[in-house]
Amino acid sequence: MASTHSVKVSTAIRQYILAKYDQHPDMFVRDMEAIDKLRSDAVNSTEPHVSGIRKLTAYAAQLVWIGGKFPIDIGVDFTWYPALGFNTQRPISQNNLRFELANVLYNLAALYSQLAVALNRSTSDGLKSACNYFCQAAGVIAHIKENVTPDMRGSPPEDMDTMTLESIQQLLLAQGQECFWSKAVKDGMSDGTIAKLAAKVSDFYDQAAEYGTKSDVISTEWIHHMTAKHHHFAAAAQYRAARECLEKRNYGEEVARLRDSLVCVNEALKESRWINKAVLGDLNGLKARVSEDLKRAEKDNDIIYLMPVPPKSELKTLGRAGMATARVPEEVSNPSSTLGENGTFGQPLFAKLVPYAVQVAASIYEERKSRIVNNSIIDEIEGLTNQLRDLLQSLNLPGSLQALEKPLGLPPSLTSHAEEIRQQDGLHKLRRSMHETSKLKANDVAIYQEGVELLRSEAAEDERARLKHGTNRWTRLPSTQAAEKLYAQVVELDGYLKSATSSDDVVKTKLKDCEKLIQLLEGDTRKLEEFVPSSRGATISAEIERTVSDLRHMLNEVSQLESRRRKLIAKIQDKAKSDNINHVILAETARLEREFPMQKIEPAHFEDLFQERLKRYEEDKRTVVDEKEKQDRLALRLKEANTAFINARRGDTSTRERERALQQLENAYFRYKEIISNINIGRKFYNDLAKIVTHFHEDCKSFAYQRRIEASQLEAELENAMSALNLGKSDALQDQKQRDALRSQYAARAPESEPMTAPVPTRANVQPPPTSPTPGLWDPQMGIKFGAPTPQPQPNGNVHNPAYPNTRGRGGQWDVSHGVRFG
Repeated sequence: MASTHSVKVSTAIRQYILAKYDQHPDMFVRDMEAIDKLRSDAVNSTEPHVSGIRKLTAYAAQLVWIGGKFPIDIGVDFTWYPALGFNTQRPISQNNLRFELANVLYNLAALYSQLAVALNRSTSDGLKSACNYFCQAAGVIAHIKENVTPDMRGSPPEDMDTMTLESIQQLLLAQGQECFWSKAVKDGMSDGTIAKLAAKVSDFYDQAAEYGTKSDVISTEWIHHMTAKHHHFAAAAQYRAARECLEKRNYGEEVARLRDSLVCVNEALKESRWINKAVLGDLNGLKARVSEDLKRAEKDNDIIYLMPVPPKSELKTLGRAGMATARVPEEVSNPSSTLGENGTFGQPLFAKLVPYAVQVAASIYEERKSRIVNNSIIDEIEGLTNQLRDLLQSLNLPGSLQALEKPLGLPPSLTSHAEEIRQQDGLHKLRRSMHETSKLKANDVAIYQEGVELLRSEAAEDERARLKHGTNRWTRLPSTQAAEKLYAQVVELDGYLKSATSSDDVVKTKLKDCEKLIQLLEGDTRKLEEFVPSSRGATISAEIERTVSDLRHMLNEVSQLESRRRKLIAKIQDKAKSDNINHVILAETARLEREFPMQKIEPAHFEDLFQERLKRYEEDKRTVVDEKEKQDRLALRLKEANTAFINARRGDTSTRERERALQQLENAYFRYKEIISNINIGRKFYNDLAKIVTHFHEDCKSFAYQRRIEASQLEAELENAMSALNLGKSDALQDQKQRDALRSQYAARAPESEPMTAPVPTRANVQPPPTSPTPGLWDPQMGIKFGAPTPQPQPNGNVHNPAYPNTRGRGGQWDVSHGVRFG
């Protein structure tokens, strides 16, 4: 059994509740004490006693339950020493609830097997109970392999990898099947039934040894022992099948099966240094019994029955009677049934704590809300404002108006813009922000490329295996079909990164184009004044004054529009910030737990609630449409006012240089603001992308791990099939050589030119004489005997266990009803 250190689970639970939940941990003091006691009782159940089953299953059930309340990495470093392998003194620590659950269930399986071994298996009831325990142990191992280790979100410990668990499961099933076989022998069942049971025992041991060779922790001693047991029961199966052939008078097949049984016994005895004395005694007893019966059978068949002995390849494969199956206990397969008001293990712990799925649901709602508010509303409004600024820039506004209104010095708006850039550290801030964004991007790209490389390596391994074994035998789906979603995600993420790179290049180009002007704005006022030339005072007519007034009025409307939109965006952001759905989700959770107490809460249960809640932002979406219509009307009026202003000043070039300089600085300021906005959007994009590529990387890692396990299993099956095929061909070739040798011997006895016809006796069946004949004198009533007298079996001559009783030998007396056959 695996051992562990004492650890306080309650400490981590308290800290997590305090940090992540609105509820105070003091509400769950009794639950925290209970979980610590359950763990202490479970990990100290190391003796083979039935009371340990309840302790282990109770703790396992609560672990499964709290897995829905807390994340898998709750904050406890569970330390366990491996039960198998070469590193049993080196502990493994993982902050993983599933790792803890796997070790607890592993110990439960070990306890079941210990209880089976401790039983008295000399009685029928003891054998039945032992078989039940072995099957339950195998079921727990299967449950770990199929339902626990795949959810660890990482590689399982080496003593719980798939090959190791498969080997242990097959070994437990072999021992359970062996109990059935022993009971069948004890109950005196037919030889045919016992042969089928023994054949299945042999199969289980063979599979256990095969998986054991692919494990890094199954010891050599175990593998040799399982191999010996495989050959042992193969021999026992053939021996029983031979006895059945004897009963059915299939004397040639009897000889063939006895020969194969002897071969299997000898194979098993090659592992004698690895097996205990009891098994070795059984094997030697079986060999003696098989050798004795084989000698008798060959003699009878060669002299009396003369039936052809088929080669092993022509023998009908023995049937299998699989009685041992992996049975997962109800407490393990459905732990929720053991918890509750009427449950075996009482109320579930932390039942009043909001489930972890509720937090996930809240985060899903926050993500959707953020997408609607930021992408569908705020980004659209800011996009409209940027369009308006682009229009002003194309109309050379407000530079042309400022140059006319203030021919000397700097306009107040330009002075305020320059001061704002100075306070924000101007170019240094832009370069620092772009560098930080580049680091985020590089990290995302590295994680993405690692995931892609995992897929590429797995695909290459799969292709090499397909070339090695051929497409007819390597039948699993190619990598691109087995992970269509992952490969689609590769293309999708690659598109995201390329699009982001293109956007980054655009931002860099923007900064390069206006870098000198921004540097000028953040510099001294004197240099700024030198850049903006003064103009001579222009004569302003009444028409120009009217158009200037109209244009200034339109620019004021633009400023008011921008100000109103900033307030609108702030209002929407405050609305989204105050939109706390937690209490609504809690109410829905309480309803679900009340109506469906044992149903695990999932985020999907709140889908309808999300849809209804997000309707409150429909009005803000309509506001975006209204803003677009207002801007279209304002843009039309602005163009008309600017056209009138240009026409009124036609031919006046006195302020042209000043207009150009002022407009360049105004455009640089807005370009600076735009670059800052672009960088912030890029930073948010790469932060969000980090979560996506991390999840993608984990999925790739999990897929590659599962595919390697699947490939190992498939290769093992193919190797077993090829080994069986080669062995069959070898046996067939050897049998063919033996038959050819026998034919040549028989052919030498009678030349083909003078074939001898066997006489057919007509004498009636001879009855045995009532008295012993005179020694040395033949009496016609004695019949005819060929060869030496058959030795009588000695009492208690079988040193093997009752599964191989003495076979009653047939006498050497000739039966006239059989006739006489030569050759």
